[in-house]
Amino acid sequence: MHVLNVVTSDEWTTLQEYEYDLFIRPDTCNPRFRVWFNFTVENVKQDQRVIFNIVNFSKTKSLYRDGMSPLVKSTSRQKWARIPAKHVYYYRCPDHRKNYVMSFSFCFDREDDVYQFAYCYPYSYTRLQNYLDNLEKKGMDFFHRELLCLTVQQRRLDLITITHPDNLDPDENNRIVFITARVHPGETPASYCCQGFIDFLISNHPIAKILREHIVFKIVPMLNPDGVYLGNYRCSLMGFDLNRHWSEPSPWAHPTLYATKNLLMELDRSDKHTTDFYIDLHAHSTLMNGFMYGNTYEDVERVERHSVFPRLLCTNAEDFSLANTNYNRDAVKAGTGRRTLGSCLDENSHCYTLEVSFFSYQTNSASQALPYTEEGYMKLGRNLARTFLDYYKLMNVISAKPSSSIVPKPGRFSLRDRQAERSNTDPPNEGGGYRFEDRSIRRSYQRDFSINSSNAFSESSSSIRLQMRENRRY
Repeated sequence: MHVLNVVTSDEWTTLQEYEYDLFIRPDTCNPRFRVWFNFTVENVKQDQRVIFNIVNFSKTKSLYRDGMSPLVKSTSRQKWARIPAKHVYYYRCPDHRKNYVMSFSFCFDREDDVYQFAYCYPYSYTRLQNYLDNLEKKGMDFFHRELLCLTVQQRRLDLITITHPDNLDPDENNRIVFITARVHPGETPASYCCQGFIDFLISNHPIAKILREHIVFKIVPMLNPDGVYLGNYRCSLMGFDLNRHWSEPSPWAHPTLYATKNLLMELDRSDKHTTDFYIDLHAHSTLMNGFMYGNTYEDVERVERHSVFPRLLCTNAEDFSLANTNYNRDAVKAGTGRRTLGSCLDENSHCYTLEVSFFSYQTNSASQALPYTEEGYMKLGRNLARTFLDYYKLMNVISAKPSSSIVPKPGRFSLRDRQAERSNTDPPNEGGGYRFEDRSIRRSYQRDFSINSSNAFSESSSSIRLQMRENRRY
């Protein structure tokens, strides 16, 4: 068996011709974080069965305990599918100093296919740039893209402004909603949520039109472009967890935070702008559903005001959990955007972290957890946008009178929206058309995993090639 061009893994071990130990490469300049993986396998044989053991996760708690499984797609089947949970095993391994190992079995059913496996749905820096380029080419007068700064490796930090053109008048008094995402590069669901948020705001939906008329939305869709490009899970190029450096960001070590915080402080000092919200989008590796982290204050009335938006979001998004939503002053979170900006911005500003599970969500109507899809993450972003209408109507910023303009008329967006709503309730794409045997995972040291290698593999099966994905294509 031959392994080549390893990008996100430093080591691999061939235990037998059908079993591999894979070692996740740590984040650049920081060996603490080893979670994200994304690799391809090629030159396989028909009906070839293998076991992959990912042996050096840096976290012991994991949604793999709750049924999460890796994603797979191939050149002939481009839609991501989850490997059935019964083929995934998360356990303490005696062969690896009793560290946790995630093992999964897979049967390659097409010789000419290249197979790709990933921790979660990838969302690359290149994908974001292509998405923003396409939006910019449409020439929408309510959509503005600008360069906020360049990263250490000279990548773009984009700032998106979405609002009615009249609100760009410097003499206008504006209310601002500020959204950021992907400060942690491996938290790809945050990018899907952010894209859903943007897609809704630029649409022809009546709610989107009303929001654009009254609110200025500023969005930084990728706070850590270098980390995303490099395939890191949590850190920047220089090994910093940027979400612990909001208090005093350095212009040379944390340029994206420095530029973003300076803009927020400039808006806060302006007599013409009121920053009502700062929301940072993340993904969570141990909890289910979407939920929020908020701040706590001595002022009881401020605490009550701060709890309004999450409650409204819960009414709009069935996958949002108030039970998981938490308000705290945890010292460990002192350098986060939520905590830092919550103390720096005006006392009427609301600062939250919006988390969404890497895996699934539970609803009152469903008997079991439903795995998230790419569309499911984007739906949460759309519902986040919708919730601002409810909030500003409650605050009397937008008229609360019933209006026929709020009811979507038949049209392109409403049709797509209905189709999207239906697709998100479809059964999850588990298996995705790949053939799986009803075989539980066993390590070879347990002696009760039986497989007839002489029948399952030809001699040439040892030429299978495993390749970690180029990070620029995440």
